[in-house]
Amino acid sequence: MASAARHDVPEPPDFGILKRLARDQLIYLLEQLPGRKDLFIEADLMSPLDRIANVSILKQHEVDKLYKVESRPALSTSDQLCFLVRPRVKTMKYIADIVNADKMSGRSRKYKIIFSPQKFYACEMVLEEEGVFGDVTCDEWSFYLLPLDEDIISMELPEFFRDYFLEGDHRWINSVARALQLLNSLYGPFSRAYGIGRCAKMCYELWRDLEEESESDSQGRNPEIGNIFLMDRDLIADTDYVTALCSQMVYEGLVDDTFRIKCGSVDFGPEVTSSDRSVKVLLNAQDKVFSQIRNEHFSSVFGFLSQKSRNLQAQYDRRRGMDIKQMKNFVSQELKGLKQEHRLLSLHIGACESIMKKKTKQDFQEMIKAEHSLLEGFDIRESTSFIEEHIDRQVSPIESLRLMCLLSITENGLNPKDYRSLKTQYLQSYGPEHLLTFHNLKRIGLLTEQAAGETLTAVESRVSKLVTDRAAGKITDAFNSLARKSNFRAISKKLGLIPRLDGEYDLKVPRDMAYVFSGAYTPLSCKIIEQVLERRGWQGLEEVLRLLGGPEFSEAGGAEAGPCRAGGRTVLAVFLGGCTCSEMAALRFLGRDRGCRFIFLTTAVTSSGRLMEAMAEPRA
Repeated sequence: MASAARHDVPEPPDFGILKRLARDQLIYLLEQLPGRKDLFIEADLMSPLDRIANVSILKQHEVDKLYKVESRPALSTSDQLCFLVRPRVKTMKYIADIVNADKMSGRSRKYKIIFSPQKFYACEMVLEEEGVFGDVTCDEWSFYLLPLDEDIISMELPEFFRDYFLEGDHRWINSVARALQLLNSLYGPFSRAYGIGRCAKMCYELWRDLEEESESDSQGRNPEIGNIFLMDRDLIADTDYVTALCSQMVYEGLVDDTFRIKCGSVDFGPEVTSSDRSVKVLLNAQDKVFSQIRNEHFSSVFGFLSQKSRNLQAQYDRRRGMDIKQMKNFVSQELKGLKQEHRLLSLHIGACESIMKKKTKQDFQEMIKAEHSLLEGFDIRESTSFIEEHIDRQVSPIESLRLMCLLSITENGLNPKDYRSLKTQYLQSYGPEHLLTFHNLKRIGLLTEQAAGETLTAVESRVSKLVTDRAAGKITDAFNSLARKSNFRAISKKLGLIPRLDGEYDLKVPRDMAYVFSGAYTPLSCKIIEQVLERRGWQGLEEVLRLLGGPEFSEAGGAEAGPCRAGGRTVLAVFLGGCTCSEMAALRFLGRDRGCRFIFLTTAVTSSGRLMEAMAEPRA
């Protein structure tokens, strides 16, 4: 199984301190408004807040009632209102409406806005325009990092992907830099930093500037994290979207795709619990069943759960031959743990059955076959026909869009005829409101026509003849950015992303990271991390860098952590724009194979569904 590990893999650092720091700062900010108060919380901060400070902790610090920030203002009777929000213009208008309504009615209250993770100037401008800036006090809750598991830290900023890669909005760069500064101060100093991508380079450079300004003395300390690797989700040439667009095959990825993991926990409905109620389950290393199957290919999971069930039954059956003293020890020491494990086992078996039912309805095997054909570049016409049928049957708007994007990237764009045909069929099947989604997908390079790239290349060629070589290089970069053409085939061949097999790929005893996609594809991000760490730099990868087209860097930081020390074998992999469960499973496999530990820092855990939803225009 993929979970077989080397004994010398370092233990992960203790990230509990991040939660304690966030909780202490929040309590301090709440106490700045002494007395009883009502707390208004933005919807997407509720789950992260619950992981940091639950209701009972808030009540201890004089929070009376909790309200959700929504379109209709809640009717609070408290004389003090506190707002815990993201720095968004829409939310500022919501708060301004409450303050102005109080002014109109002649009511006097105190208002405090706590921005998380930071305050933006645009928010203060809106408050000023609405005439309430002088009526509110503003503070920042520097809640940059939420540990979801022993090796996963999330910034819980799903909007980062759309804001930066689609809209070109750089406002979250500072938040990432400050998050890196915090991790470096607690678990560093990082001895070496690698990265690729414009966003990665900006975050790195701002982080280094912050380090120089703070003049923190971390030299001489034994680092718990030695190396850091920053990577953009789009990896410049749009090639790494392939990883996010492929159907996930590891158990954790399928649970996320089917039930949607939110902030490290999942709601299993009646179809899983076999009762009339839902159960919220925290999915992390503390769940003894989940921790053993999370990285496994789905085809291996049922066999493991079946064996686990037999082992549990055997432990229960031991009671039969026990005397009174042994029974007492069994009840006091083992029974509670066995019951908890049995409950979790039942839930995961129910989840597997539910996943199987859903995938059977969706012709999952046919879909996987079409995906593998696209990755390998075979039977493209048959795969296109499958996508057309998928659209015509209205199986799922998200899935249809995902397959179209996968076809576009692997084929370096669609020919104009196919593009128009698929777009027309999609809009007829799912509605014209998706027209703006196609515009966004084209802008970001996920779904493009070949003609646009070819036209630009011709213009680029003519212009290059009229200027110097150096200027021509800059012009080429500019045209590449405009064309947003994928070099998937060339990069795939250069890095061996599509394994060449003699016989069938053994998913129960995988040989490499490609097992996460049934042996059909190795995630590009993971392959690059493997190659760079192996070489301790980008030497020998010049051709790959040329194809990717993006700025890369390799910088020595503090004192080198020795390879024998845990810090020297612990790597912080930073994914800007989101990281998938498949990528985490692949890098955990690599870590076990090489005797190192990967820690994941991501702006948010992502998936193909979330990626497609981010491209859709919100309805008014």
